[in-house]
Amino acid sequence: MDHDRIKGAANQAKGQMKDTAGKLTGDAKLQAEGKADKMKGKIQNAVGGAKDAIRQNKDD
Repeated sequence: MDHDRIKGAANQAKGQMKDTAGKLTGDAKLQAEGKADKMKGKIQNAVGGAKDAIRQNKDD
């Protein structure tokens, strides 16, 4: 598993917590940061998946 996929999953989890905390407290800025972190994590996960696929095809 690529390092980017691990970081992406961590960012998605962090973003989810921030988003939820922002909703509960009514903090729009925290909620926006959470949504941004989730998006960043999804992108990192996709990049990691692409790297894994390239490595797998290279090995085959």
